[in-house]
Amino acid sequence: MSVVVVAGALFNAAGEVLIAQRLPGRHLAGGWEFPGGKLAPGEDDAAALARELREELGIRVLASRHFMTLTHAYPERTVELRLRLVDDWQGDLRGLEGQALRWVPVGELNRANILDADRPFIEALQRRRVGAR
Repeated sequence: MSVVVVAGALFNAAGEVLIAQRLPGRHLAGGWEFPGGKLAPGEDDAAALARELREELGIRVLASRHFMTLTHAYPERTVELRLRLVDDWQGDLRGLEGQALRWVPVGELNRANILDADRPFIEALQRRRVGAR
């Protein structure tokens, strides 16, 4: 089974990145990840991320751009992950599905129990100097 997921890297004024905790009852519950979700049929990456972040966080994405794509094989499924940098958004972030949210300095992401599939994103974000929102 293969799944395509688009995730967003959102930064606050302090340069910290937002991560979300997976809910109980879901695949890899309790782990932390960059917020996002599966692409719907016919949806492009930017539209899928905008929809997912509206549904999950209550924000309106105004601008995002592709940053990195990777494939990760879990025992039960293969996931193609596409990370986008969210350059601008409107609204107050909140976990609309009951998920915990945390702002974490990029340099401390390795200590945040990030899902294995998202780990290569951490290295790439740490190598890149991403400006504050």
